[in-house]
Amino acid sequence: MACFLVPLAEAVVVSAVKALVGNKKSASDVVAESKETTKTVSIKQKLGWLQNLLYGGSALLAIEHIYHGEVILYPPFLTAMRNPNDIPEMLHEMSTVGVGMAILVTAVWGIAVGVSAALKKKDHTLAGGAA
Repeated sequence: MACFLVPLAEAVVVSAVKALVGNKKSASDVVAESKETTKTVSIKQKLGWLQNLLYGGSALLAIEHIYHGEVILYPPFLTAMRNPNDIPEMLHEMSTVGVGMAILVTAVWGIAVGVSAALKKKDHTLAGGAA
C-alpha cells in the first residue's frame, strides 16, 4: 500500500546529507582543496549512488501501486486512508516491508561501496608496485 514511502523518505534524507556535504567549506578546505575536493566528490558520488537506487526503486514501486489501484491521483492518495480500519494494516506494511526494502537497498549500496573501495585500493597497489 505505502511501502514505497519508507525508501522515499530515506532518499530525501540522503539528498539533504549530500547537499550538506557539497556545501561544507572552511579555511582548512581551501588550503588543502585538491585533496579534500577529491574526497568530497567521492563521498558525493557514493551518496548519489544510494540516492539513485532509493529514488528509482520508490518510483517503480509507486507506479506498481498506482497500477494496482492502491495509490490514487487525488486525495487521500492512498486507498488505505479512506477507511480508518485499513490504516493499521498500512502502517504495518510500511514498518515491515518498507523498512526491509530500505535496509536491503542500503546494504546493497554498502556492498557496492566496499567493492569499489577494494578495487580502487587494488588498482592503487598495482600502480604503486609497477613503478
